[in-house]
Amino acid sequence: MNNQSIVVVEAVASDRAWVSDTMQSALENYYGGDHRAHARRIFDAHLDGGTDRVGFFSHEQKMFIAKEGDKRLGMIHIVGKKQNTYKVSPLIVDPNNRGRRGVGSILLQFAESYARNNQARQIYCTVAEQNIAAMQFFVRKGFIQAGNSLSHYKMGITEHMFYKPLMDKAEVTQLDDQHISVLPLSDVDVDLRPSIREILLNSLPLDFEGIDDKWVDSLFSGYDRRHEQDVNSKYKLIYAAMNSRKEIVGVAGATPKKGSPIKVMPFISTTDAAFEALLIDIPHQLAEYGHKLYIHINPSPVQVILLQRLNWRINALMPSAYRPDIVTQQWSYDVNEQTIRTLRIKDKFFKAIETGEKDLEVRVGYETIRKIAIGERIELHAHTNKLEVKVADIRIYQSFGEMLSVEPFRRIVPDTKSVIEARGLLENFYPPEKERLGVYVLSFSLSKSSRGTKQ
Repeated sequence: MNNQSIVVVEAVASDRAWVSDTMQSALENYYGGDHRAHARRIFDAHLDGGTDRVGFFSHEQKMFIAKEGDKRLGMIHIVGKKQNTYKVSPLIVDPNNRGRRGVGSILLQFAESYARNNQARQIYCTVAEQNIAAMQFFVRKGFIQAGNSLSHYKMGITEHMFYKPLMDKAEVTQLDDQHISVLPLSDVDVDLRPSIREILLNSLPLDFEGIDDKWVDSLFSGYDRRHEQDVNSKYKLIYAAMNSRKEIVGVAGATPKKGSPIKVMPFISTTDAAFEALLIDIPHQLAEYGHKLYIHINPSPVQVILLQRLNWRINALMPSAYRPDIVTQQWSYDVNEQTIRTLRIKDKFFKAIETGEKDLEVRVGYETIRKIAIGERIELHAHTNKLEVKVADIRIYQSFGEMLSVEPFRRIVPDTKSVIEARGLLENFYPPEKERLGVYVLSFSLSKSSRGTKQ
């Protein structure tokens, strides 16, 4: 039988003993306490219309069973919180069906849909570190690791906290509508210093004292020393995030330090899309200069989500370090030989690549694109997902017109109806001066590791 024969239904009274046995056997290795008593309490709440009469922060508890005919394959218990979130506690697949039928995926997808239908903004769970399969499963499903706690539910067991923002289509569309390029100043053919000065002086003083024209002058002086490559000269590298209207929407300045860490200061953006673009692009662009990046910032909740999702780690909270009324946070990113190149992809194109409908990606000849090699692995990032691909081939053209006379346009932009429409879309992304850098066509094949395994 295939997965279509598996259904998810509400638990009924006759499921009680099976749920109790299942929770006991699945949880006893990772959690302390009486699991049968726990099963009895949440099952009673479920049968009582989902009403949680003793929960302090929850408003409902619901239990669902994955079945194939009369056979129970797995269970999921979800808790609706008064903060407009849902907790998965627990999700268990019968041992005989783990990793084979996609039962865990079916149950989790059901829970996410249930939470969305109830206008929840987030779904979350905790997972024991020793439960490696479950850890990998939630990461594959787009859950973000928020942190961990040693001996949280059981002595010697480290518990990891995961969550997934339930972005609606409007939020994803809003981010996708912003086309952001992150470029070193050396790749930009106009003088951006006045615009960079403006954004720094308008934004940084809110979180940092001592930001004035002299400070910005020092930043640019350090940038002018970049060719010295001497950490004692405190040379700077500057990157600008630009939208399609050539407006500066973000700035990152990097200072390589003794011992090979890199302090990224300033790290500023005017939009969440620009913040995300900087987080994704900067690590690979700075990989040749050091082994670790660190930034000092005061992030918003959305920015914290982006930092965690993109594998940045919080190191310290520093009260009054830069302003008396601000708790500055230090976040870092480890760079090593396994750090692979990243490309940001709009959500609709990401899905087309994932399904095989799109296997060609067009970029212009920025320095970072020119460095891509055939056979290289690349991690594609959309706003809520990532996918590893391999560069099967690279073809270079002088213009979009020349490229589209050779390449099949529907494998580049599948939702377009004509070459003219495809060319217009590309020219909207890249104005003529960028097109003159050369048009690069990257042919992708899906990496084996990106296909994942069913849980």
